[in-house]
Amino acid sequence: MGRPLPDSLVPGQPLTALAPMQDVTDLAFMRVISRYGAPDYFFTEFFRVHGQSRPEKHILRSIDENDTGRPVFAQLIGEDLGHLARTAEELLRHRVAGIDLNLGCPAPKVYKKNVGGGLLRDPAKIGEILALLRSVVPGLFTVKMRIGFDDTNSFERVLDLINEHRVDLLSVHGRTVKEMYRSEVHYDFIARAVAHVRCPVLANGNVLSSSRAAGVLAETRAAGVMIGRHAIRNPWIFRQCREQFAGRTVTPVTLAEVRSYIDCLYAETRTAEIPERAHVNKMKKYLNFVGQSVDASGAFLHDMRRAETEQDLFKICDRHLLTEPGREFSAEPYPGVIARPNCETPSATADGCSLETVTA
Repeated sequence: MGRPLPDSLVPGQPLTALAPMQDVTDLAFMRVISRYGAPDYFFTEFFRVHGQSRPEKHILRSIDENDTGRPVFAQLIGEDLGHLARTAEELLRHRVAGIDLNLGCPAPKVYKKNVGGGLLRDPAKIGEILALLRSVVPGLFTVKMRIGFDDTNSFERVLDLINEHRVDLLSVHGRTVKEMYRSEVHYDFIARAVAHVRCPVLANGNVLSSSRAAGVLAETRAAGVMIGRHAIRNPWIFRQCREQFAGRTVTPVTLAEVRSYIDCLYAETRTAEIPERAHVNKMKKYLNFVGQSVDASGAFLHDMRRAETEQDLFKICDRHLLTEPGREFSAEPYPGVIARPNCETPSATADGCSLETVTA
């Protein structure tokens, strides 16, 4: 057993964590999520590590100014040992719960640089990085990984390295890098990780709802779940998970509550330097997920994607969410209602993982 993890919100329950998502899991979004029911743990967007890098100021804000009361793990992505050590040591001077290594980002622009999910092609290099980070991180050192790059041949070798270098918490997304988000999630591989490693494991991938979270835990025997895009869609999901885990009735969400969430999200993520149109487009990236549970026809998504001003956007939200305010918001996405978050602001994430490619 490794070092003790931070206390969960409800002792004895499975853990919950918000997955690190580039351009999403910033300070504003963490605050919004906490308003509706915080996870046990937060993970930052990844800090890019290379020769000229310095920890990004906006990501540091999600650590230094975090007032949610929940632990925040700082995630790194990179492959240069010296610069990884330098960055980890610098981040340890901030109020982090631990240092997390990204071994899973499936964006081609990332893995082609042999970082993120690209490292899964090179277990020897992973071993060097794990040894290095374990030597410079005296506290909690965690890893988020996929089950392979284009196959799973090295899966158990990587798990052996997790044990060898005394990783304290492992999050496993149950797909390969090349499977992106298109395939079914291979929960049997997450179960294999749970049986193989000596640290707790968080199960990640298609955790659609609190009932699905309970099913994934039963299938994998993981210590908890890590949830990404479905927390954008439904920020109540962590509260609902705690209700589910306690055997209580899960509190449903109404469309009127979803309308209030959109107001909160708009206000928290708005900054003076962002023009109105740009912020409306940013909101569409979140609402592409929210809309998956508004109506089975996809009418909300169709209309929302055509909004150009704040006034347009809010009128559309009122029309679709306040006409029947007491109607329940679907706990899981309606079949066939597809989010396409990258279509709104294609240049916003050109130098890294897009919202679509890092959600989990």
